[in-house]
Amino acid sequence: MIKLICPLYITIERKTKADKKVFVNMNTYRNLHFQINNKVKVKYKELLREQLEGVKIKTPVEITYKVYKARNNMLDKMNVVSITSKYLLDAITQLGCWTDDNDDFVKTETIMPTELDRENPRVEVFIKSI
Repeated sequence: MIKLICPLYITIERKTKADKKVFVNMNTYRNLHFQINNKVKVKYKELLREQLEGVKIKTPVEITYKVYKARNNMLDKMNVVSITSKYLLDAITQLGCWTDDNDDFVKTETIMPTELDRENPRVEVFIKSI
């Protein structure tokens, strides 16, 4: 089983303005300009490269997501997991860890209950070959 730690937001550096914190969720994704979205996706892949360098994943797989939120507020975890899944599976494919992320290779995606972690908000992803 492979465990990956995925960020809840990506920081985009800017030249003339303060850096921009872009949250990885559906609400943000649907409103992003395509150029910013591309920057976020590229940075996301680079952050995961360290965890995936040299990893080959035997498919098919089952994937489990566990969201750790920073605040004790209500969270629509599907908003987070949907975009985490998209960015993560695309990164795994682009980094050559498996052939593709279609239904033949990714059989199930399961979402566990959300937990609170004020110090280290994140999404933990477990990939299990079946």
